[in-house]
Amino acid sequence: MTDIKSGLATRTVAQAGGAAVSIVLVHGAFVDGSGWKMVHDILTSRGYDVLVVQNPTITLEGDVAATERVIAMAQYPVILVGHSYGGAVVTEAGDNPKVKAIVYIAAFAPDAGESVASLAEQPTAPGEAKAPLLPPQDGYLIVDPAKFPAAFAADVSAETTRFMAAAQVPWGLGAVTAPVGRVGWKTKPTFYMLAAGDLMIPPSAQRRMAERIGASLVEIKSSHAVMLAYPQDVSDFIENAAGAAK
Repeated sequence: MTDIKSGLATRTVAQAGGAAVSIVLVHGAFVDGSGWKMVHDILTSRGYDVLVVQNPTITLEGDVAATERVIAMAQYPVILVGHSYGGAVVTEAGDNPKVKAIVYIAAFAPDAGESVASLAEQPTAPGEAKAPLLPPQDGYLIVDPAKFPAAFAADVSAETTRFMAAAQVPWGLGAVTAPVGRVGWKTKPTFYMLAAGDLMIPPSAQRRMAERIGASLVEIKSSHAVMLAYPQDVSDFIENAAGAAK
């Protein structure tokens, strides 16, 4: 920790690898940035500059642009963190020269020319569940509200997951089917937290993507909503990734 004094105020800035960093959190589909609140609060309490992106989740291009605007606001080099569909967003935005490392939390990690849709269509291990999505309506997807609590966040309180199911943000097919162009993980250190109890993105698919991108891999017994179920573990993982990214 380094104390920085400005006038009468004293601010503590957390450092990773001897240099101050900012942490930018990118949410996935069907939810908004409020899902990061506990992780934000933990990392902020440790002195980090933490910013949260609010993605429209209508088009991949729009979400990448929203993320890059937040990256530009960050005070220091950025540790870029993406959950779920947010992994596709941080894959593109991670090519930004201000990004020091990319962290995937139960997330898609596409290569150039791949979309979330194409990754979701790949074979999975026997017995693994796939996301219980309803058929598209007017160009948007949502999770079956009756199945959302068990599929998305089985280890989070029922009160919270019932609200999440009712408050879903529809996911635009333009974001689901858009191929990734720039691929940040090819040139930046990458870290992946695999959710072993995930019923939205099969764990076997997560492992395959993590290994393909050469990520430092950690496995946790969690549902898809890792940052809600285990905010302390997620915060520790992000902090460890920040420290390891030289």
